[in-house]
Amino acid sequence: MNRNHLHAAGHICVLKDAFMYESQTEIANLISTDKFDGALAIHLYKGGRLLQGSRIPFGIIFGGTDVNEDVKCEEKHRVMGAVLEEARFAVAFTMKMKELAAAEWPDARKKIYVQTQGIKTTPKETFDWYRFLQNAGIPTDTGSLHVFLLVCGLRRVKDPLYLVDVFSDWHRKEPSIHLGIIGPAVDPLFTSEVKEKVKRAPGVHLLQEMPQDDLHAAMKRCFAVVNSSISEGMSAAILEAMDLNIPVLARNIPGNAAIIKHKETGLLFSNPQEFVVLSKSLMNDPIMEKEIVTRAKDYMKKHHSWESERKAYENLVRRLQ
Repeated sequence: MNRNHLHAAGHICVLKDAFMYESQTEIANLISTDKFDGALAIHLYKGGRLLQGSRIPFGIIFGGTDVNEDVKCEEKHRVMGAVLEEARFAVAFTMKMKELAAAEWPDARKKIYVQTQGIKTTPKETFDWYRFLQNAGIPTDTGSLHVFLLVCGLRRVKDPLYLVDVFSDWHRKEPSIHLGIIGPAVDPLFTSEVKEKVKRAPGVHLLQEMPQDDLHAAMKRCFAVVNSSISEGMSAAILEAMDLNIPVLARNIPGNAAIIKHKETGLLFSNPQEFVVLSKSLMNDPIMEKEIVTRAKDYMKKHHSWESERKAYENLVRRLQ
């Protein structure tokens, strides 16, 4: 959800990172100092728990790991139920996500709305692809280069190392094949594990995090975008790739299967070996590739319009007044 939506409706919107706050007291102080009228938290546990007992009305946007993973922990489940009870509304990205939440907290069903993510990509016109490749340590002299990009925050649930071994084996046989892993170091300990592994994996490169317009431009120049997460709410990187007419290869998990129809709008793999097989079929069949990206772009226009997301949040935020 883009805060520009709220600015456009005349609201003043301040963005705060939930990880910067330890307790509800800190948030309560922030609210009274800055005189906020309402709040919107992303992630029922990480963001929502800080608003529990809040003096101002608030809404929740489910993140994905809250309804997929955190519900398994009894204490988190209890906190999330209490937060949901207080919230004026909650937003799920998919019907499946709404059903999962409603099964855990049946009384909240009526206040859960389904609103898919609206996507707007802004690739930088002046992006220097060759400098990007050089910085990544990818040689630019190997004829037909195939760069796959895995865009994710470096944390275990995103499983960025899932394809590293098969990718290296494939790269040894075909040196023009490269995998770039790019995203913020969300979990520092895990990030150092990733660095160590990638160092010893030919053909796999860990890239510096970059501004969004540069990232969109890099995605536009790569061969395909990859997602290997263990669990997803709704991957913005997948949707952005589809919007940029780039094929997507994603791990076959519920969150990804909710937006990708296999061999229609993208390719779903269930193990690393299948990923290689599907990638090769995509490389060898430009007609299939063209059909997939065309259908994916049509799907985006129909289901992930930025304008309809804007209208939906403008209406929801009125419930906080």
